[in-house]
Amino acid sequence: MPDFAVVWCHGFGSHRGGEKAQAVAEECDRRGWAFLACDFRGHGATGGPMHELRASGLLADLDAIRQFLAERGHTRLGLVGSSMGGFAAAWFAKQNPEAVVGCVLLAPAFGFLQRRWDRLTEAERAEWQRTGRLRVRNDWVDAEVGYGLIEERDRYHVRDLAAGYRTPTLIYHGLADDVVPDVDSLEFLRRVDYPGVELRLLKAGDHRLTAYKDEIAAAAGAFFAGVISSVRRLW
Repeated sequence: MPDFAVVWCHGFGSHRGGEKAQAVAEECDRRGWAFLACDFRGHGATGGPMHELRASGLLADLDAIRQFLAERGHTRLGLVGSSMGGFAAAWFAKQNPEAVVGCVLLAPAFGFLQRRWDRLTEAERAEWQRTGRLRVRNDWVDAEVGYGLIEERDRYHVRDLAAGYRTPTLIYHGLADDVVPDVDSLEFLRRVDYPGVELRLLKAGDHRLTAYKDEIAAAAGAFFAGVISSVRRLW
């Protein structure tokens, strides 16, 4: 399918050039597929202030990528999203089923907006609202996010994502993930009615899943090949 392309969607505080992205790029090259990895706004070479990060902004970035690829003849997309990128990929697929033929999601942070809010005390919530900034620090990032990020949380609940979801999807999640709990993926799987969603749990997998990058890349290739084959039969 010459109009097919794979798009890498990175996680919060990450960038387009990570090890998992490279493994997926190599798999696409082996199969002769177009591949694109871009930095979301506020990340990597794209730049811009992190405090302007919004879920709606992530989807706008993916729409710009879709348009860029469509202008080059790639009108059908396979999305591979990690963590926050998995959240964005799933929501974009939900909203653009005509463009996205399949998703591979790695530790998708379906509940990251509500979880961020729930972890704060009332005083911390009030301070975030007053200042418009919240400092986020972990092993990979030290940045400030804006209050606008959390104001959108009611628009992106996992129950609404699952309702009417119709995109073939393969999910990987590690049971040793201490950043995004595996219950995020399990809740989505339980809520979604569409049968074309598969969850693979990795006993020793952490949040990054870097140790499984080659396995995941190969599985993503096989998964997308199967989806493409199904689409061709429908034609």
